[in-house]
Order: sequence, then C-alpha cells, then structure tokens
Amino acid sequence: MNRPVSKQARRIPLPHGGLQLGPSTLIMGVVNVTPDSFSDGGLFYAKAQAVEQGLALAEAGADILDVGGETTRPGSEPTPAAEEMERVLPVIQELARRCPAVISVDTYKAEVARAAVEAGARIINDVTALGGDPDMAAVAADTKAGLVLMHMQGEPRTMQANPIYGDVVAEVREFLAQRADRAQAAGVDKESIILDPGIGFGKTLEHNLALIRNLAALAELGYPVLLGASRKRFIGTLTGREIPKERLWGSVGVHVLGAALGADIVRVHDVAPLKEALTVCDAVMAQEAHHD
Repeated sequence: MNRPVSKQARRIPLPHGGLQLGPSTLIMGVVNVTPDSFSDGGLFYAKAQAVEQGLALAEAGADILDVGGETTRPGSEPTPAAEEMERVLPVIQELARRCPAVISVDTYKAEVARAAVEAGARIINDVTALGGDPDMAAVAADTKAGLVLMHMQGEPRTMQANPIYGDVVAEVREFLAQRADRAQAAGVDKESIILDPGIGFGKTLEHNLALIRNLAALAELGYPVLLGASRKRFIGTLTGREIPKERLWGSVGVHVLGAALGADIVRVHDVAPLKEALTVCDAVMAQEAHHD
C-alpha cells in the first residue's frame, strides 16, 4: 500500500466558528429528507423523523449532519427549489437549534444554499461542484460557508449510463482542482473548500476502486478530502448485498480504508459502527512508522 499523505491539522473557517481537522477522521452523517432516497426509501421524510434521525446520528458521534432534500441516486429527476426548501429548512433550523454538530446542506441550487445557511447550515455540499447553478460560488463567498466540491460525470439521470475515462484519477483530480480555483476566483476562502471524488457518481466499479485506492493523489492538492461511499452500489456488487441497508460491513471497510489513505471526512449513514472503527484506524495511523 502506498504511504498515505499525512493528515494536516487545520481549521476550516465556517460561520459561527470553525471545524477542526487533524488525525481524527470526522464523520458526516446523512439526513435524507426525501421520499425516494436510494438508501432509506423516505424513512425520514417527515420533519419530526428527520430531526430525530439527525439528533440520533449526532449522539452516535457525527461531527457534521448533511441534510438533503433532493435525491441524486442514478436515474433521479430534479426537485424544484421551492419544494427542496420546504423539505430541508425546517429540519436545518431545528437541528441547528438543538444539536452541537455542524449542519451541512446537500444542494446544488444557490437559492436553496443561501436560505439553508440563513437557517443555520454552515457547509454547502454541492454535488455538481458549481456546475449546477452559476450563482453558487457567489453564495458560498457571501455566506462564508464551507464548500464541498464533488465530481460527477454527467447528471443523476444519465451518469451511470456509460461512464468513460482515460485516467479516472488524473481527470477527477484535474476537474476538482479547476473547480476549486473557480470558487476562489469568486471570493471563496481556499481554507473553506473540501474536495469529494464523487464515488458512484458517473463511475464504474473499477473507477470507484481506483479513486479510493488513490485518495492520496487528491489530498496532495492541499484541500481536505471527503469520501462518501456509504451503502453505494459498488459495495453491493463486491459483496452480493442487493439491499443498500445491508451493506453496512462493506461501508465500514471502505471508509476505514479511505481514512487510512487520506480522507479527512467520511459521509455515512451508519455513524455508530463507523465511529468505533475509525477510532481504532486513526489511532493506528497516528503512530509513526518504524523500520527495523
């Protein structure tokens, strides 16, 4: 195994304080406020259920809660901004009031992002890396929110049709470097940017494995790296688990490995088992390598 990039101790500036990164891998818990999520099938669609889920994830050890009101599973259709805000804003307001975790909004719409930050979100998680809305970079700069830039080939409706790359690691790395530059040109603080290779978003099994194996290449760009592979289809392909909720152990495995290979943050559905596994992983990785 290639020696991973050492994780830097650094602080991501956010509204109302920052987020400390270091040897401990941070956990972003998923709060889907959608009727058709691939992983939980709308289980937390109602506001009260979504809030309780968020509080439970924070109690289990989530450092960040990622609240999303539009599914981006393969083949999904866009959700109107007004409907998306109706879903997420009450949940964000309640979680921000009741919970110490940093709230993130999973959206690519600038209008939704701005309203979400006003409601208490402190990170914008944009799966289009500024490609979905020309105003997103300005909103991130104005609000001084953290900004996750994720790679996706195509769009959710078509991304898994026939994804093709010459060199997936090099192409994803270059794309994210360019989008980070675009964000900074619009006034976003470099220290506020987080990069996500977009596992499962326009990638085959081989593409996903190559990106995870080479997370260090992304970390070398100098930004924190987020890995979100929880319950994804490639885990089911490898393990034979057809039902997303049954992919827990594969999800634990890939995120522990990802943390060892350089991921600063992991985005997961099952926080409690990941918290324990990452505690052990981070302790091992914090030890200096000794050679006989």
